[in-house]
Amino acid sequence: MGNCDVTLTPRFTEALAFAALLHRNQERKGPDKVPYLAHLLLVAGTVLEYGGDEEEATAGLLHDAVEDQGGATTRETIRRMFGERVAGIVDGCTDAGEEPKPPWRRRKQDFIASLAEAPESVLLVVLADKLSNVRSTIRDLREAGEEIWSRFRGRRDGTLWYYRAIVDAIRPSERTAPLAREFAKNVKELEALAGDGSSIH
Repeated sequence: MGNCDVTLTPRFTEALAFAALLHRNQERKGPDKVPYLAHLLLVAGTVLEYGGDEEEATAGLLHDAVEDQGGATTRETIRRMFGERVAGIVDGCTDAGEEPKPPWRRRKQDFIASLAEAPESVLLVVLADKLSNVRSTIRDLREAGEEIWSRFRGRRDGTLWYYRAIVDAIRPSERTAPLAREFAKNVKELEALAGDGSSIH
């Protein structure tokens, strides 16, 4: 499943330090105040685990940087430091690089539509990101119950709709298929845990 030929160079270490600096004051949703870097490390690790190369893993570390930490200015810094390919993958993972952000539902619909034509590298990072998010939601739902939905812009129905729509939108390649299956399995588990989904629209 992993790519045994990948050797991580000092550029990956530089990306890790840059991500840690950008997100130093950011925390994950939830009561435990987990540093946001934990999520970024999970995404980069999953990308590597499922056959990604160094630049794809670098994009995993930086996939939220434009959206959460500086918009176009941060995007240009990523391009200058890590190259056009990494910046392009980050672009594909970003559902809003401008401020103020468009309404939540419209942003998510536009992002889902973009997945139909997304390059393989973008899909790999997107799937790793969303898998981390779904697993966190499953864990929090088990531990804290229905109150967790108040943390999400889309609440329960919007969140479940969003993850199911990503599953349905992605047409995985041979390389991304194992990760797509893992993501779909976890979305199904979240749906079962959250209820029958009859009110999702």
